[in-house]
Amino acid sequence: MARVRLSVAERQGELLRAAVEQIEARGVAAVRIADVAAALGVSNALVLYHFSTKEKLVAAAFAHAAEDDLAHLRKLLGRRTTALRRLRAAVRWYAPTGQAKGWRLWIEGWAVALREPALREVTRDLDRRWKAALAEVIAEGVGTGEFSCPDPQATALRLTALLDGLAVQLTSYPGSVPRARAQEWVDEALARELGVEREKLTGRA
Repeated sequence: MARVRLSVAERQGELLRAAVEQIEARGVAAVRIADVAAALGVSNALVLYHFSTKEKLVAAAFAHAAEDDLAHLRKLLGRRTTALRRLRAAVRWYAPTGQAKGWRLWIEGWAVALREPALREVTRDLDRRWKAALAEVIAEGVGTGEFSCPDPQATALRLTALLDGLAVQLTSYPGSVPRARAQEWVDEALARELGVEREKLTGRA
């Protein structure tokens, strides 16, 4: 049966999704152009036509994954509800105890970014946009009187630093921190940073 002809954008999207899956399964160092091609039943040459090197494919795959994560973040933060509920939903999704997938992918990315400038720019941009989105909602909550927070940007940095650190612990060292305990720490930190009672975080959204 003939393979359906895809547009350039569709083909690149297909290749990037396959690359993300292969990176998650094999790790950045071990994954090969041939692995991505084999996953889709296409030639190595086709992959190289769209992404001339493995390094460019990997950087583009991480950028693709980052945009997916940011799109979901925007969806959570764009809901018509209080700033507290939106922020709580975003933090709980992002936390390694929540429903966010791909922590192994991002830990791989951080490690490789130390040596790969293109990937370092992707991870830095994702980090910057995450913090900016959280800081914006925190500032909104301060403006409406929901939060008591003197520096929304610093709060966003501390929260994401805590979540990233817990992600490394729970992903790299399973069992080192019980997930329920990690969630308690996240709730405690969020309540403390926002100047609200922790009970407000455990109520129904």
